[in-house]
Amino acid sequence: MRTITLKNVSKTFYDKSRKLTPVLAIKDFNLHIADGEAVVLLGPSGCGKTTLLRLIAGLDQPDKGEIFYNNIPLDDIAIEDRGIGMVFQNYVLIPHWESRKTVGFFLRLRDREEEVPAHVNTVANITGVDIESLMGRFPRHLSGGEKQRVSIARAFARDLELLLFDEPFANLDAKFRAQARVELKRLIQEFNVTLIYVTHDQVEAMSVADRIVVINAGRIVQSGPYQALHDDPDSLFVAEFLGTPTINAFWGRVSDGEWDGSYMGRAALPRPRPNGSDVIVGIRPEHIKIGSAGSGIPATIDRVIPFYAEKYTLLEVWLRKRRWRVQVPLDERYEPGETVHCQLAWKRALFFDADSGDRIR
Repeated sequence: MRTITLKNVSKTFYDKSRKLTPVLAIKDFNLHIADGEAVVLLGPSGCGKTTLLRLIAGLDQPDKGEIFYNNIPLDDIAIEDRGIGMVFQNYVLIPHWESRKTVGFFLRLRDREEEVPAHVNTVANITGVDIESLMGRFPRHLSGGEKQRVSIARAFARDLELLLFDEPFANLDAKFRAQARVELKRLIQEFNVTLIYVTHDQVEAMSVADRIVVINAGRIVQSGPYQALHDDPDSLFVAEFLGTPTINAFWGRVSDGEWDGSYMGRAALPRPRPNGSDVIVGIRPEHIKIGSAGSGIPATIDRVIPFYAEKYTLLEVWLRKRRWRVQVPLDERYEPGETVHCQLAWKRALFFDADSGDRIR
């Protein structure tokens, strides 16, 4: 297994289409990943996740800072001794190679090609999928899911210490993504390697991660287990990025020491703020209930969206041009145009400075 340490790592790219204007992808990035830890780098498109993964893999070089494997500078370790298995979004399979040759590439380089069948059999037994049937086929004869299985088998068919995934299931349909996550989790648990996984998909992040590192604009904004980030975000960015359905954000202003959201009501602040300060309150859809007439904020239903697999219905409601989302049980029936009365669970509310986006605690 491997520890990975990044110290003050920065990376800038130059966009030729914009006359060499520098594009800062990663800035002063510090991160330590422990032996056997499964870390997911989560963030929106363009936040620097893939750049960071390529730096850790040694495919790109940082402009500043250092990267260490087991406290040894990455540049001091020969490529063949790094023990990295990498799985890409677009599979990266050689078009004129059969799958068996692709899977056995690294072992062939070490004159150990005879070990390929055993590796394939191990991966098949752990995942419960017969990938032996794919070994004699070329990429053009494989579906997207089959290509990704071959790519994953290739990553595991070597002396593996560090496993890197770059949005591996982004090109697959929803049904196969769910199945592939289960297969991958089995492999990770069996091989017990250090894992770094890049995605913008929260479900994937939850399914594989010991720790999630949320990235925005090339910096870490918060890290920890998914549930801790979801329930206790440090910023409005994290609160809005994590959670399905998305959190509701209500703008208001401090008045007489309280948050005043006009017709949305008033609420006590976690700590005093100057009168007139702009504050945003975040309340997740599952923390809003539908009450009887006169018992809450009246709102008109705009859309009713059932989520059958998740067993809830999402109501999109509005009042005086302000819109929000309410999560209700699937068996409750509502219609567009209907008036409902929303009761906000103020004890579960999160407060954020409207200018900085920082959490008010």
